[in-house]
Amino acid sequence: MTDLPDAISFDLTGKRALVTGGSRGIGLGCAAAVARAGAETVIVSRGADTLSEVTEAFAAEGTAVRAEALDMADLDAFKAFLDREAPFDIVVNSAGVARHGPALETTVADYDLVMGLNLRAAYFLSTWSAATMPKGGSIIHISSQMGHVGGIDRAVYCASKHGIEGMVKALAQEFGPRGVRINSVCPTFIKTPLTAPTFADPERVAWIESKIYLDRIGEVEDVMGAVLFLASSASGLVTGTSLRVDGGWTTG
Repeated sequence: MTDLPDAISFDLTGKRALVTGGSRGIGLGCAAAVARAGAETVIVSRGADTLSEVTEAFAAEGTAVRAEALDMADLDAFKAFLDREAPFDIVVNSAGVARHGPALETTVADYDLVMGLNLRAAYFLSTWSAATMPKGGSIIHISSQMGHVGGIDRAVYCASKHGIEGMVKALAQEFGPRGVRINSVCPTFIKTPLTAPTFADPERVAWIESKIYLDRIGEVEDVMGAVLFLASSASGLVTGTSLRVDGGWTTG
């Protein structure tokens, strides 16, 4: 008799998930993905009013999500939050910021802002979460295709995302013996309120479309599928890697 492989599961029932930057755009999609899969989900983001609207929307569809207004770049406040929370099985970091412009015009303030949230806060979120994360846990950083290529007017942003990719590789080696996985998801340009000005520019849209070989712009749902895979046991042997949701942009 032939023994068939066990069925894989994307069910997150019984898991606790933290989603940073989860009040809009890609982060909101990430929160929806893990919460609808059954995880007890906590969203952290700035702006109490937006978070209130988000939790009400989830409640209206019967999905229980808790939210807390918190600036992840405030490391003291964020560490205090993690210390008073029970350990999370899943951490999805979608908090981020960009200050695009010519490299020769980069200010120290803009550099510190981008690096402070995109890399510094991401680093300590990873280490502090992993310290208490149960075996089988998963840390997922929403990085960018710009963590693998360069881009005009994106030197600081690219630096922060390339840093994420290196960090993920190194931490995967340290966290592996603890049974904790860490990976990144690297989207291309995704339709969100944040990218609306970009998609309002026909020349920018033409440039983006020329780089995406699947011949369509990315949607939030494209990222949600990648996050759910990495959060679930279906990706149990995947760590230290980058899942590129970029329509082929980074192939060359």
